[in-house]
Amino acid sequence: MGFDPYPYAYDVTHHAQDILDGFDGLVANETVVSVAGRMMARRSHGKSTFVHVQDKSGRIQVYFKLDILGEKNYELVKRLDLGDLIGVTGTLFETRTGEKTIQAKSITFLAKSLRPLPEKWHGLKDVEIRYRQRYLDLIVNEDTRKVFRARAAIVSAIRRFLDGRDFLEVDTPILQPIYGGAFATPFTTHHEALDMTLYLRISNELYLKRLIVGGMERVYEIARDFRNEGIDRSHNPEFSMLEFYQAYADYNEMMEVTEELVSEAIKAATGSYQTAFGGHSLDFTPPWDRVRYFDAIQKATGVDILGADDAALRALCDRLKIDLEGKVGRGQLVDAIFSETVEPNLIKPTFLTDFPREISPLAKKHRDDDRVVERFEVFVGGMELANAFSEQNDPAAQEAAFDDQAELRTAGDAEAQVKDHDYIRALETGMPPTGGVGIGIDRLVMLATGMENIREVILFPQLRHEDGLADTADAETDEEVMAEDA
Repeated sequence: MGFDPYPYAYDVTHHAQDILDGFDGLVANETVVSVAGRMMARRSHGKSTFVHVQDKSGRIQVYFKLDILGEKNYELVKRLDLGDLIGVTGTLFETRTGEKTIQAKSITFLAKSLRPLPEKWHGLKDVEIRYRQRYLDLIVNEDTRKVFRARAAIVSAIRRFLDGRDFLEVDTPILQPIYGGAFATPFTTHHEALDMTLYLRISNELYLKRLIVGGMERVYEIARDFRNEGIDRSHNPEFSMLEFYQAYADYNEMMEVTEELVSEAIKAATGSYQTAFGGHSLDFTPPWDRVRYFDAIQKATGVDILGADDAALRALCDRLKIDLEGKVGRGQLVDAIFSETVEPNLIKPTFLTDFPREISPLAKKHRDDDRVVERFEVFVGGMELANAFSEQNDPAAQEAAFDDQAELRTAGDAEAQVKDHDYIRALETGMPPTGGVGIGIDRLVMLATGMENIREVILFPQLRHEDGLADTADAETDEEVMAEDA
């Protein structure tokens, strides 16, 4: 027909929602608008055709008429398929049924959809296809687009909040010679030119605290972290974390900052402090409840965990039918009991405070009780959202904690933290008292949007190889993995 099916550009003057919102003024001024988007519906009536065009803001109706477009352009309209991308220029009017519409004066073909879109009435329901072909999911599911607009609003709100409190956004290495800052198995790679083993970071904590040593005082990073672990409803091997550190603060002050930051992020995404998640109504309005970690366990089990010996802890684990395979040391026994008896019931936003020393090697001991450390975690909807410390800044105490971790590693704890000699050297230079917080961005988006699977809030979650598209495909499909998650 003489049309270029893949032109280079198109001059867009308005988006669909802009037109709908400002319709009366645009009509009064006889404004000519140019929109571009994907044709999502059509109704033909011989010499006239109505279509719906969808762009990033929404949909708007377009009216094509043979005697206005001319035979050649109207023939193009007749040959369009659902999913084709078009540009339309015209004026505005309202149909007899009251629908705001563009009267097309011209049409430009922008790209051909060679593959059909999912069937109109049933949409895209297959979970694996939605995750694997996210582009289709975004095209046909408005709810998916809303989730990722909410995610963007949350990240923007976090930056506004921290920038407004004089925090400096920084970047730290993703490839690290020593991994640290968390209990996790790393992904390993090799740098050919330097002939050295490197790790994808499991956390950016130790690098951010080096910046505190350097005098930056308030820093934050919204980072991609990587942990070589299983996939379930709340875990993806590649995920987004916010970490921020404030010199001259402790975990008490960071609790106040955290509840204010999270509640403002929720409000930015939803318009209020209230959300719904997992069948529960959640209210993020500060202040949140504060409960001591060991008090919560004692209330749930009737056992004074702090006063119990290891044999009593193992007996309790047996009674609770907790699998202790791979659990090394007292701290892991206690944390297994907590995860089984307390965590699933922490629905409303709650600070759990004062954790076991054995599982908190980067935190300072509690100023009033040296059996525990000054650490808090935030739990909402039965899952962990944030983790924070009064940061250990005594180099001798930090080195001793690393040495304790080395003993656990020798005893079989593969995820015990690795000693970082340069980090010790940084602490020996002097780090001021510091409070630090890590918040899971993906989980925060889950709570804001009501999505109960982390894959729903990550645009391209990790999946197994797709049969027919990879050289080696695992026999187990994603459908089986998702069935395990259910």
